[in-house]
Amino acid sequence: MQKIKLLETSSVNVQYVTQAANRYGTPLYLYDESVIKNKCREILTMPNAFGLQVRYAMKANANMSLLELIVDYGLDLDISSVHEGRRAALAGIRYNRMMLTSQDVPLGEHQRELEKMMRAGLTYTVCSLRQLDLVAHSAARMKASLAIRIHPGFGSGESATRNTGDRYSCFGIHECDIPAALQMAQQSGVRFNQLHLHFGSGSDPHKWRVLVTRALEVTEKYFPNIEILNLGGGFKVARMPHETAADIKELGLFAEQKFKKFCTRTGRKLVLAVEPGTFIVANAGFLVTRVIDIKSTGPSGYKFLVLDGGIEANPRPLLYGSQHPFYVISQAGELRSAENELTEDSQVYDEFVVVGRCCETGDTQCIDPGGRIQPRRMATPQIDDIVVIGGVGAYCSSMAPSNYNSYSQPVEVLLRLDGTVHMVRKRQTIEQIIINEYPLWRIMSVASSAQIG
Repeated sequence: MQKIKLLETSSVNVQYVTQAANRYGTPLYLYDESVIKNKCREILTMPNAFGLQVRYAMKANANMSLLELIVDYGLDLDISSVHEGRRAALAGIRYNRMMLTSQDVPLGEHQRELEKMMRAGLTYTVCSLRQLDLVAHSAARMKASLAIRIHPGFGSGESATRNTGDRYSCFGIHECDIPAALQMAQQSGVRFNQLHLHFGSGSDPHKWRVLVTRALEVTEKYFPNIEILNLGGGFKVARMPHETAADIKELGLFAEQKFKKFCTRTGRKLVLAVEPGTFIVANAGFLVTRVIDIKSTGPSGYKFLVLDGGIEANPRPLLYGSQHPFYVISQAGELRSAENELTEDSQVYDEFVVVGRCCETGDTQCIDPGGRIQPRRMATPQIDDIVVIGGVGAYCSSMAPSNYNSYSQPVEVLLRLDGTVHMVRKRQTIEQIIINEYPLWRIMSVASSAQIG
């Protein structure tokens, strides 16, 4: 079997890719269970001083089967909305294994639903004074401790839009509002037992060390009763050969040293909490597509590969200028090229701009953070050859504009440890896209009936 060359150990190979493509059609997402479990194992062994809590950031990929795998392995869930909580509950996950940290303001039905979840054990993180005002009294009545998210005052991320800590990002309660939050909590009789700081996704690992120091300073200055210090997620992963992933062991050892020094100075043994999402699933996911057209813009322009999957399946290049590895597989099932590494029998290669089929100039997988096209080198494919895009396990299926141009959400399949491939999400149909829409004749019919009545 030819294995697709990855930056991390994976059992995905050409046979499984072609098998899935032929059985389910393209585009499709293929997830590798072995990578997910290896990453769960790695994060659960992250060094720590006085205990470790790990919550998977559900927003990265919320497929029910993946949630079950991850939670069964021992991780809890970091959820970003009441809706995610309900969705996870439908997957059989208990609320006492969830922590909700959200920009949303719980009002009406959502507030009642949130209180129901909190009574069932969900931990709620207040991220604004208004959120605290809305939940404090009910939390006090049910004797539920709250977490509080503080704006760290600085940030770092893969792109400006993934930086959650600088002044243009409003996540968390700013330090200037901490005294007001503490006063509100005291007046309501509610207790904070967890402090949360997060400064960005795909960030420089060095900045994460700065975050540890900053978080301990805030803890010591304002929160004498905090038991858990939550540093969020955002650990950098390496999708491309030139990228360097965060060293979880090294970061853990740094935090361990800092937590022990904090304990020596204050007598407080803080539990470390982290919330990885990308780290767990990014390199476990592959977008399997087919070449449907090959075009050019002339001698001074570019050569284009048009795939049957683009921004509606992987929006990260357009959103962040992210790069993803490409693998070309022939119709006969032969791996012709892996990212910048041609196989020995590949005689023809060239540079191409890989694009999708959407009516959108930005529908390209070859764009840098400045919005410029960057052709990529690969074996020259033929029509109907397979092009696999790697590193799409996180923030692709969960946040892609799937129905743009009325395209449907792709099928999702899971490669199990025993080598079998199973569908874990059906391909969406056109009927499912429009199921909640009303045709004009129905609106007029209802209006006429109301007038007659």
